[in-house]
Amino acid sequence: MIVDSQAVKNSCNASIESKGFCRYKATNGIKRHLAVDTLGFPFFTHCTPADLSDDVGLLEMVGNNIEYFKSKPINIPKITTLLDRGYPIDSLVKGLQKVYPQIMKKIRFQLSKKPSKQEKKEQGKSGFIPVIAR
Repeated sequence: MIVDSQAVKNSCNASIESKGFCRYKATNGIKRHLAVDTLGFPFFTHCTPADLSDDVGLLEMVGNNIEYFKSKPINIPKITTLLDRGYPIDSLVKGLQKVYPQIMKKIRFQLSKKPSKQEKKEQGKSGFIPVIAR
């Protein structure tokens, strides 16, 4: 599973409660949180105001879909969840264990590898480069 979020502008007709200002992207609107499989098919989706942090949005998304994780047997391999640097793994683990104490027996987190500036230079590339897992 790959998890990420995106801050996007929403219409001027949207309610004030549904909006927030994302300082990182300088966007006034909402944040879409997505969990997809390696082919890009969605597992879960969740929308929050844009000022909500990525890890809090992920905790809400998993909390809303906790029955999926509760139904998974413990004796099968763990679901590997790829995250970027916007998700502090330690606080995620603590937050998820409050929601469902056995969840870490069923999932594991892994930071997706981000190419360094030197690796980009060696490849003759610059700007955004998708990580291999994507």
